[in-house]
Amino acid sequence: MLDKQISQTITTIISELYGADNMVLPLEKTPKEQSGDFTVIIFPILKLAKQKPEDAAKAIGDALIKSCDIIEGFEVIKGFLNLRVTDQALYEAIKKHDCSIPKIADDDSTYLVEYSSPNTNKPLHLGHIRNNLIGYSISKILQACGHRVKMIQIINDRGIHICKSMLAWQRFGNEETPKSTNTKGDHFVGKYYVEYEKQYRKEVKELVDQGLTQEAAEKQAPLHQQVQKMLRDWEKKDPDTRDLWKKMNQWVYDGFDESYQRLGVSFDKNYYESNTYLLGKQVIADGLAKKIFYQKEDGSVWVDLTDEGLDEKLLLRADGTAVYITQDIGTAIERYQDYQFGHMIYTVADEQDYHFQVLFLILKKLGYPWAKNCYHLSYGMVTLPSGKMKSREGTVVDADDLMNQMHQTARSISESRDTPQGDSIYEMIGMAALKYQLLRVDPRKTVLFDPETSIDFHGKTGPFIQYTYARIQSIIRKYGAVKSYTQPKSLHPEERNLIKKACDYQNQVIQAAKQKSPALLANYLYELVKIYNGFYQENPILNADKQETTQFRVTLSHHIASIIEHAAQLLGFDVPDHM
Repeated sequence: MLDKQISQTITTIISELYGADNMVLPLEKTPKEQSGDFTVIIFPILKLAKQKPEDAAKAIGDALIKSCDIIEGFEVIKGFLNLRVTDQALYEAIKKHDCSIPKIADDDSTYLVEYSSPNTNKPLHLGHIRNNLIGYSISKILQACGHRVKMIQIINDRGIHICKSMLAWQRFGNEETPKSTNTKGDHFVGKYYVEYEKQYRKEVKELVDQGLTQEAAEKQAPLHQQVQKMLRDWEKKDPDTRDLWKKMNQWVYDGFDESYQRLGVSFDKNYYESNTYLLGKQVIADGLAKKIFYQKEDGSVWVDLTDEGLDEKLLLRADGTAVYITQDIGTAIERYQDYQFGHMIYTVADEQDYHFQVLFLILKKLGYPWAKNCYHLSYGMVTLPSGKMKSREGTVVDADDLMNQMHQTARSISESRDTPQGDSIYEMIGMAALKYQLLRVDPRKTVLFDPETSIDFHGKTGPFIQYTYARIQSIIRKYGAVKSYTQPKSLHPEERNLIKKACDYQNQVIQAAKQKSPALLANYLYELVKIYNGFYQENPILNADKQETTQFRVTLSHHIASIIEHAAQLLGFDVPDHM
């Protein structure tokens, strides 16, 4: 890479000029409003150099011109040294460039990446889509950097919320099934979760009208009492309760599988809360015996984290039933037993930031040295022009409905442009629009998602990237077989910019892996495509004045297409040959 070569040369120059060995000055890309390709930040050397910033910059620039044949000129702006590399250097760089990513470090440990982690009482929604896309993409990016990655999920298949759907179907379902109603399984079960809330609130209102307080009514409502009993029966392994639970969960799993296949994500292993909570309860019992945890008079088990600046945390209820943290403790331990992982990444919304602080501290208190390698990839929520989603009221944006809407929007736009495509292309366009829109925003930020604006063939969107790729494929079909690079006499400014951007691809993937942010790669890809389109508008390709120029530009275009395709794969969407 050009930047590494320049940095190494500058380190040698600093040693010769100022006697400082192995000193590396920051090297950045020159700002667009200034001339140059790379900028050296001089300030760190000033104390040693005992010179004005301009003088030190000029001394280093003069030495670079003499000793580094890839630098043809420089400009000093205060404490910044802007360097211009030769056309020859850029040509040699693009000729050697490919999409392979150097391994970040000598680390052969396994990365576990958890994502999705749904509840089996409702279908996937828009928030789950962002979760899946972030987790899947960061897994692919880490794999591209040479890491061994296992994609996993924890399925929250037990607990009071699951029992609510079960009880509602038992009480109000009249033995109907997904098959008898022609309903996707997860949608079918989710309907009864909403029905439970509806009937429960009705009971609470009736009790309040009879004179009870709101708090008393919520506890005494018959459905609440019944669902609590169902949870206790489940934990006691009551056969009828367990059979109902297995049947309804399977309906949900069948529905999830359809959604995952369409979304293009997959898992190497599923963990189930119904299994891991048992290990969690056992570990908590051991921790209680070792006085790591303590028990209150009502029998509930707690951990005191006040010395760590947090609070006291409930680990087991007074009746012995588990809470979320119970199964998370068991799941983490079971995963380490399975994989002896070096890194464990939890892709979970920022609403659970505190939860994971607590979990990691508990694992540390329990004496697990790998607890320090657990990382919460916290992401912001997805909001809509109409506001926040609420699953209990049934007002979420359903994942399947949204994917259908994206497909239909792609169809409508294509037909309005009088460019009809096949269903597979509509699906490809719609999914790229959805995925890119959610991935281009830093995971830690909230996303305002508008389906209508995400499909724009001229904006910062997935379809714009796809359209550029298809345009390049059209050029190649007209030209014929792509040959090797031919060296141009000189490079146009747009060619220089495009080559520099292309050669930065590996660095962008590496940074995305290090920062665990697919957004870095997504935004790089848009900038690359934007620069390519500027190059395309200003420079004839098939009608260039010389055959050698045409061959160079077609080859360069083909190279850009390969980067687009590779980056799109890491982001989880496809690019079409025709559009």
